[in-house]
Amino acid sequence: MQQPWPDRLWIIRHGESAGNVARDAAQAAGIGRIDIAERDVDVPLSALGVEQSAALGRWFAAMPEAERPDVVLTSPYQRARHTAELMQAAGGMPVAPGDFVVDERLREKEFGILDRLTRHGITELHPDQAEFRRILGKFYHRPPGGESWCDVILRLRSALDTISLHHGGRRVVIVGHQVVVLCLRYLLENMTEERILAVDREADVANCSVTEYRFDPALGKGGGLALHRYNFVAPLERAGAPVTDEPDAPVATR
Repeated sequence: MQQPWPDRLWIIRHGESAGNVARDAAQAAGIGRIDIAERDVDVPLSALGVEQSAALGRWFAAMPEAERPDVVLTSPYQRARHTAELMQAAGGMPVAPGDFVVDERLREKEFGILDRLTRHGITELHPDQAEFRRILGKFYHRPPGGESWCDVILRLRSALDTISLHHGGRRVVIVGHQVVVLCLRYLLENMTEERILAVDREADVANCSVTEYRFDPALGKGGGLALHRYNFVAPLERAGAPVTDEPDAPVATR
């Protein structure tokens, strides 16, 4: 019987983006809109994000080749794809960028009418949505034109089925976004709403941090993936690259 899960699964949040920097500037200035020219899908890495991505690639490159990722899945968003490309260029993955699997199910959570708004902007322009979120909670609140965490989880269930079907026994790296990292934890560890929101409250997922699972044949019927480390930033610290953890999303709706 084929092993149903990868031997190892690394889930990585992209490096710091220009959107992260612009969101911080808007929050600090107390203004309602985040100044980003591009569509969210096209937002690039910041100069620091490039540095972080290369540092993480060097960390993977220091592993024996037989232990490095041999399957690369990435969100279609530019900041995620570029992170994966920089990691590969630094020697971290013996997989050519042309062989990366770009999977739209790994994309950022969609914010609909709240896109590019700070907490102040949401309260000022869409007070009804701020109230709906307070009542429903961030797990279930879906802004018009956007997604709830549950919506993200539904598409990630499908992505995990694909990984299990096509990449059993492989060493798989996923490059995605903060909410994707958290929602994959929810699924892989069979969490409750309360538990994953508690994890989220503890700390933001750092840019270019590593969440790693290893296959354990003793878990469940046929084995399963056991969490080995979460929000691991030592590769950046060792390389001297500053650690950042700015949310991608408007603070009030992440």
